[in-house]
Amino acid sequence: MLARLILPSLLLLFPAVASAADAIDPARIVSAATGDWDKDGSSDLALIVRPAEGSDEDNGVLLYLTGDNGALALKSAIPNKVWGQFELVGQAPSIEALPSGSLLITSHNDAIGRDRWEQKLTVAYRNFDFVVAGYTYSSYDTLDPDNTAQCDLNVLTGKGKSNDKPVETKGELVLLKDWTDDRGQKACGLQ
Repeated sequence: MLARLILPSLLLLFPAVASAADAIDPARIVSAATGDWDKDGSSDLALIVRPAEGSDEDNGVLLYLTGDNGALALKSAIPNKVWGQFELVGQAPSIEALPSGSLLITSHNDAIGRDRWEQKLTVAYRNFDFVVAGYTYSSYDTLDPDNTAQCDLNVLTGKGKSNDKPVETKGELVLLKDWTDDRGQKACGLQ
């Protein structure tokens, strides 16, 4: 009798365990950072994860917060968010914790073509979600040393500098999941 009650309960657990194991193949994790994103005194986790093999999507971002029980819980899963390749050196994205408790997501091309660039997103935890607080971009042409671009923008205030000139746009709270790189390029006048 007891076995008939326990067996269905165990079967309900197996799909959850299988889907959790399938959610992150450790071989797909390309960069990780720990810090206290929500400022609750517990260590949280951020990952950049390659898409499944054969996919033409960009890398995803997984953001975890430590719950009251001390276990990490997935707060935000953002697929197709960070450009990066792994076949050549100089194109792998990275994520790191900043002393302020924010995250820095970097993508770049230092390997192919004459147009080399680097983009950094400063991500902060605000109003119970992850937002883009800052956008930094720089580029140069390997064949034309005078063809460069630089921008540093505070997305929250809308103020910054582009090619050493002040820029101002509407400050806004943009969720990381809603951010597009075109948004930063346009605000900096680089499109």
